[in-house]
Amino acid sequence: MGRLFLVELEGKSYCCRHCKTDIALCDDVVSKSFQSRHGKDYLFSKVANVYAGKKEDRMMMTGMHTVVDIYCVKCGSYVGWRYEFAVEKSQKYKEGKSVLERYKVWGPDGNNYWVAQEAEAGAGDSDTDD
Repeated sequence: MGRLFLVELEGKSYCCRHCKTDIALCDDVVSKSFQSRHGKDYLFSKVANVYAGKKEDRMMMTGMHTVVDIYCVKCGSYVGWRYEFAVEKSQKYKEGKSVLERYKVWGPDGNNYWVAQEAEAGAGDSDTDD
């Protein structure tokens, strides 16, 4: 195995929940209103320190997409997916962008999505304002 080179991100960032490797900057968030089977997801214009799996076609809530799963380059943990191709014209804006699953990354202030989610559930608030 070769030497591992990590990109250091300057500014507030999201990082791998397992090894704390920087993955994306807060400034690169395109949308916080994505949803997957595990909960809330964020769409990013660019990410760093990840590697891609095999391309595959997936039927998603917004139609058919060609995607690749993305993994933390340091520890190999699954962190989300990247859109390679969108069939629907209205979904073309997603091409080349990545989705990070919030339960797989630490937030910019060091928070864990599951901890924050449980605190909100205890307070009776819903997370619908994003």
